[in-house]
Amino acid sequence: MEENEKKEKNVQNFRTVQNPNTYKTIYKNESTPKSKIGFGRGFLLPFFSGAVGCAVVLGTCLGVPSIRSKIINETSHIESTTNNSQNSGYVSQTSLSNYSDTAVYAANKILPSIVGIEVEYNVNSLMSMFGRQTQASTATASGSGIIISDDGYILTNNHIVASSSSESYYEVSEATKLTVTLFNDETKYEAKIIGTDEQTDLAVIKIEKTGLSKAEFADSDNIKVGEFAMAVGNPLGMQSSITCGVISAVNREVTDSDGKKFTLIQTDAAINSGNSGGALVNNEGKVIGINTLKLSGTGIEGMGFAIPINATTDITSQLIQYSKVKRPYIGISGMDLTEKTAKANNLVVGIYVKSIDDFSAGEKAGLKIGDVIIEADGKKITTMDELNEIKNSHKIGDEMKIKVNRDGQEKELTLTLGEQP
Repeated sequence: MEENEKKEKNVQNFRTVQNPNTYKTIYKNESTPKSKIGFGRGFLLPFFSGAVGCAVVLGTCLGVPSIRSKIINETSHIESTTNNSQNSGYVSQTSLSNYSDTAVYAANKILPSIVGIEVEYNVNSLMSMFGRQTQASTATASGSGIIISDDGYILTNNHIVASSSSESYYEVSEATKLTVTLFNDETKYEAKIIGTDEQTDLAVIKIEKTGLSKAEFADSDNIKVGEFAMAVGNPLGMQSSITCGVISAVNREVTDSDGKKFTLIQTDAAINSGNSGGALVNNEGKVIGINTLKLSGTGIEGMGFAIPINATTDITSQLIQYSKVKRPYIGISGMDLTEKTAKANNLVVGIYVKSIDDFSAGEKAGLKIGDVIIEADGKKITTMDELNEIKNSHKIGDEMKIKVNRDGQEKELTLTLGEQP
């Protein structure tokens, strides 16, 4: 009896546990205390094994650059997302290293293709105190240029290499000597003028050297306001200088000091004397324009202008091939008539024909002095600039229709455009 009661008590001190792997009933004595060996195997060993495993995995991940970079970038992205959600309406911080890397890349790309140009002029000072006397001297100026072929052709501004002027007290000749300095090369190479074009302020010169680093051109029709812009050149004789900014405007109409109108790219990248003829480049170091002028004066800052590179390609090829630009030609000089001027002279608004060149397209078509041109190719026009824009859209030999007002009567004429002398 006592023996049976002891067996029943012993059975009550056990519970059954189903092992899902073996499906065998295992009896475990809950009243039996756990030994030190059991605790180590059941808890400490798995814990230390897991810790060692984690350390190995993290060490491997952080030790491999690609994995480490991915982990760090993902962490940064999470933090950035969190910050943005917490600071709704604010722009997250951006590292300036990207901007710096862009400028470094663009500079390294374009600098080998930019040259410094030194120009010598003859200056005749006119002395009139004791009778008219002439005192000759030599002056120098500097500018910039862009290498456009590996065999020495360089694009620059016309006003650098072919400018001349005459004032009351002095006369400045056209350039008498041109020397070119290459990037990281102290040798001075003498250059010759291949062709110039005053109307577009472009010129091509050449040095006798091969293996040069030709600049790469971008599509200037695709640039946008706000884009990165870098001006590169030889300002104040300081070779290979860069300034950075953005595109401030495109297709900006500007009139220079001589009254010539240009359609240019505007930038706030600093452009100084000597930058003329240098490059305006994008974030890839590709040329988008030729730096040509700036506005200066009290209260004016950061207003520089460049000729779009797309506008130079045809001009450049003609300068190399013909030493000039062949343009269609009407052969007249005219005056713009405003409403006030037209009314005062009993005329209509348009272009008053003041003179006609002998044997020109205008003379052959029957134009007469005193005619007022009011239409060209079916478009109403009121200025010589508008007439020239339509004319320049044609080629030499093309026909162009104009309408004139002659003694109050309208008359249509057909011109066959000639070549500008």
